[in-house]
Amino acid sequence: MDEKGTCGAKFASRCYKYRGFPPFVAYNYKEVSLIFMKSKSKNNLVTLIVCAMLVALEVVLSRFFSYATAELKIGFAFIPVVIAAILFGPYQAAIVAGTADLVGALMFPIGAYFPGFTLSAALAGFMFGAIFRKSRKLPAVIIAVVSTQIVRSLLLDTLWLTFLTKNPFLAQLVIRLPQVAIMTVVQIVVIALLNKILTEDFKKRLNRPE
Repeated sequence: MDEKGTCGAKFASRCYKYRGFPPFVAYNYKEVSLIFMKSKSKNNLVTLIVCAMLVALEVVLSRFFSYATAELKIGFAFIPVVIAAILFGPYQAAIVAGTADLVGALMFPIGAYFPGFTLSAALAGFMFGAIFRKSRKLPAVIIAVVSTQIVRSLLLDTLWLTFLTKNPFLAQLVIRLPQVAIMTVVQIVVIALLNKILTEDFKKRLNRPE
């Protein structure tokens, strides 16, 4: 780049003038791209590591710190999924939820593995992430919790249990109503507290944009 600010072939066929550096400094386009790719790779690595830790935490909370029977399950295994949804978004939250359900079912089975529950878990994670991407205020938290409880716990999981137990859908649904009511209240309270813990400063430390 010459003193007139013209980008010429003498230094680089493509160059980039970055604010904050001395004037008329030319940067090779490939070098700038490489720096950007390294930064992006670092963010991807951080995301992968954190998501792997969240999967492990979800498995522990789900299999060892939850009250579970063949038809009911009450616990705090939703916390790692919600953290993934808040920090990273819907797709990562879906992956965390689905992977944790699959790993937990294979390593610490409660009953026969059924892929429908993995699909339900991934869908709930995606719903949390999609809603929290737009807002994490209390109304959004209530909408996210109620919608995931209705779609996953009340409808889909009840349907999968109907297939497995051969019990009528409505009878199975009535049995699961207390779980849905309890977990709705628990999730709203816990997620509201998580919003205070997972501040914008913490998100910046993970090098994640809004």
